[in-house]
Amino acid sequence: MEVIEIQNEIGNVVAKVSPERGFNLFSLMVDEIELLWSDTDFLAGSASASGSGTPILFPFPGRLKGKSYNYGGQEYHIDSDDGSGNAIHGFVLNRPWRVIETSKERIVGEFQPSIDDLGVLAQWPSDFIIRCTYEAQPDGISATYFIENPGELDLPCGLGTHAYFRVPVGQGIAEEAIVTCPVTERWTLEKLLATGNVECLDSSEPLGRGIRFGDITLDDVFSGVSFADGRATATISNPSSGKALLYTWDEACELCVIYTPPHREAICLEPYTLVPGGLAFETGEHGLIELKSGESFSHSMEIRLR
Repeated sequence: MEVIEIQNEIGNVVAKVSPERGFNLFSLMVDEIELLWSDTDFLAGSASASGSGTPILFPFPGRLKGKSYNYGGQEYHIDSDDGSGNAIHGFVLNRPWRVIETSKERIVGEFQPSIDDLGVLAQWPSDFIIRCTYEAQPDGISATYFIENPGELDLPCGLGTHAYFRVPVGQGIAEEAIVTCPVTERWTLEKLLATGNVECLDSSEPLGRGIRFGDITLDDVFSGVSFADGRATATISNPSSGKALLYTWDEACELCVIYTPPHREAICLEPYTLVPGGLAFETGEHGLIELKSGESFSHSMEIRLR
């Protein structure tokens, strides 16, 4: 599969993107340290599109309850399946995107069902445009996601990203890595779908202060995200080297899923605009975004090495 590489001006940051596999940023080398984890079969197409790099989840992150969605009095049937009878992670993470701009330091990709995959149109209430821009920075990469409704009908949606960060950062012992995430609440899940119940974290789960990677096994939804100057910051630190990965995102995503894959070579930090199963919730806090014709929203994040 085609791989497009971008790098910053001095060449210490090198990023690789696969347009054919959902415009996935699957490799990010900073000062010769690989920050992202990808399956060795990812580019061959035989590994799950949601299991490597930085999958983009749209128009719904996480699961639906079942494989159909009722909106505006009409039922839409979704093709994907999580193995338990639920649709999962939207339509754009496993389909080819168009590259609409590229330079040494920057690449822009776009996906629109009416242009790129007519089969998606029957599965969702409206056409949509999702555009992603990756740009190499002095110490990492920035990403911006722009969503627009070009159709005449309302577009219900949620956005998330699903980055697999290598643990540890550089050489060291994975279990000794320290993870922080600025969250204070956990959603109660039932079969990985939000029930609507939210509880405050107690002192045994000090994610805000830092917790050993070896002490956590998670596939959980958190909220109560703390933002400073409009940005939230999660970190993965390597005590043996002093290196740390900083992951920041804006206030468009008020939730963060944290997932520890069974292989224990990575941790997923996943900012979401919408809780898994949240398409059943009313518009509002942690709920559904509904874009009228011509309306749009955006989200941005950065991955840096310090």
